[in-house]
Amino acid sequence: MPHTLPALPYPFDALEPYIDARTMEIHSQRHHKAYVDNLNKALESAPDFAQLDIVTLLREIKKVPESIRQTVINNGGGHHNHSLFWEIMGPKCGGEPSGQIAEAIREAFNDFANFKQVVKTNGLTQFGSGWSWVVYNPASGKLEAIKRPNQDSPLMEGLIPVLGVDVWEHAYYLKYQNLRGDYIDAWWNVVNWKAVEDRYIAAKSGKAL
Repeated sequence: MPHTLPALPYPFDALEPYIDARTMEIHSQRHHKAYVDNLNKALESAPDFAQLDIVTLLREIKKVPESIRQTVINNGGGHHNHSLFWEIMGPKCGGEPSGQIAEAIREAFNDFANFKQVVKTNGLTQFGSGWSWVVYNPASGKLEAIKRPNQDSPLMEGLIPVLGVDVWEHAYYLKYQNLRGDYIDAWWNVVNWKAVEDRYIAAKSGKAL
């Protein structure tokens, strides 16, 4: 089955005033759609890989034919990254996490304030376009904060993303212009910690959502 654009789990204006409705509409319906369309087109020449779900495809990226590998990295990564992004945000969310994800954050980052600062610093120091990620590392059994350029997926490295901040300019420029730091600060107000925790719990069993 070809990859499809997921439905946004809330209205375009649901994350106001932190993320404006116009940005959400363009970001989800144009940018994400382009990644899905380009991924499907690239995979037409590799039908065996076209049958894989997006997580498996990215985890086995080194097996993808070299002629389309970078296109799959760019667009497959863009597809999975954005699918995660929409799901870990929501209206009337934000605040501090609780439960297992809060414990994992304390174990890896000492406290929530330090955790937020590390994620923000990674987002600010990611040159050009990219993502500030919080991933589960199966090797250490802990969360780690990393940054990666463009749409490179942590799945390609054997890591499991549980939270990601999109710092491509198209994610924030209409409202925040060049003030990436202000966007990241505001973004914490829309984090759906229950969805993040679900991804963390799944990650501990080796599953990426």
